[in-house]
Amino acid sequence: MTTPLPETGPVPPPGCPMHQAGGGRPAPLYGQAVSDDPHGLYARLREQYGPVAPIELEPGVEAWLVLGYPELLELTRNEALFSKDSRRWRVARECRLAADSRLLPMTAWRPTLLNLDGAEHQRLRAAVADTLARIDHRQLRTTTEAAANALIDGWGPDGTADLIAQYARRLPLLVFTQLLGLPAEAGPHLIELISHFVDSSEKSVRANAEFQAILVDLVRRRREQPGADLTSWLLAHQAGLTDEEAVHHLVVILVAGNETTINWTGNALRLLLTDRRFRSTLTGGRLSVSDALDEVLWRDPPTQNFPGRWATGDTVLGGQYISAGDMLVLGLAGANADPAVHGPDGIGGNRAHLAWGAGRHVCPAQHPARLIVETAVETLLHRLPDLQLAVPAAELKWRPSPWSRALVDLPVLYSAFTPPRPAAASERPTWTPPTVPPPSDSTPSDATSTPRTPSSGKPGRRSWWNSLAGWWSGR
Repeated sequence: MTTPLPETGPVPPPGCPMHQAGGGRPAPLYGQAVSDDPHGLYARLREQYGPVAPIELEPGVEAWLVLGYPELLELTRNEALFSKDSRRWRVARECRLAADSRLLPMTAWRPTLLNLDGAEHQRLRAAVADTLARIDHRQLRTTTEAAANALIDGWGPDGTADLIAQYARRLPLLVFTQLLGLPAEAGPHLIELISHFVDSSEKSVRANAEFQAILVDLVRRRREQPGADLTSWLLAHQAGLTDEEAVHHLVVILVAGNETTINWTGNALRLLLTDRRFRSTLTGGRLSVSDALDEVLWRDPPTQNFPGRWATGDTVLGGQYISAGDMLVLGLAGANADPAVHGPDGIGGNRAHLAWGAGRHVCPAQHPARLIVETAVETLLHRLPDLQLAVPAAELKWRPSPWSRALVDLPVLYSAFTPPRPAAASERPTWTPPTVPPPSDSTPSDATSTPRTPSSGKPGRRSWWNSLAGWWSGR
């Protein structure tokens, strides 16, 4: 729990890890250290420091990682001591953050519900939540299923695919471009830009600026000509968002919604392909895809860490002395693994995970996100029920992001276009990325067209979805 301290502030004991003169550097929360074995990293930090551990986000940029379940709840519920306003960050105020720091896109202050507290946060949250609530879930499921089928139809005849590059990473943009009123051709560029700044790559700052420029143009056009889309509904909300506020909230919706959906889909498919126990119970009817999604939110949530909260004054959390202006990172995956919250029966059927955050800033988009991911997984399993990994599970690689828990690729084999596979795993053909022909230059027809089915191999009329999916495949 958090304890306020006297106005003069605490005097940290000699062994305090963030203030220990000449002590070792805090654990890095970047690069291979966080991608190779994050679960092991969190367990070691918990053992060494307890529920709140000192970390580095970049060399010389310190913060605290909150790994304890009750401590994370306290952090997210106590706005008086832990603010969402990143302008309080001591590192930035002391000019210790480089102008080209990869952390800027994920930590810079913006006038959004993510960076505000109190009444202003509630005003902006209401605008976003009410806008998302206008989504027709039946239509969203139909749109997602159509997009999923179009992508699967576009795969080559060799029975191989990469479920990240050719499915999980492309599917959300096919849906979100429709929801937001963006032109379809913006999709590939948007996903590239989002990946750069979510991964805190060397291109983060430039990608962030370019991404926002696209959304500035979208808001301008929707002010002049509203439509039946999330952008128009957000602008029309009684909260009266300015153009700047609307742009920043579209960034929130696109980045949080798109990245979370990609990672959740990929991680769920990985679970089903690598965990024989879980897949057998799923195919046997004892568990549903929804159960698999909850399992992923506990084990490998799509956002494993999230920045953050900033201490409004000197205090203590989880036995650690926190100074005013310190940054605290929400260790969502670490808190989910806190032994204190795992009973003797495990976590089956339990949605008490913290994958969506907690408190007043809990994610408002979790219901449409679940619907998209559930539809994506169900559609793929229905179309290709005999999917299997094309490489050993141990060879799967994770993106080196301090924030996202995301696979680099997920290569698979399936029998739709191939002879029966050999019984021995060692005899499986080597996986290579499929060669995809360039998209047709013909004008796409309406969205009600009949897609080509893999079993027949006979193309039907090209629908809007088929044309767009084929164009995606040619990236």
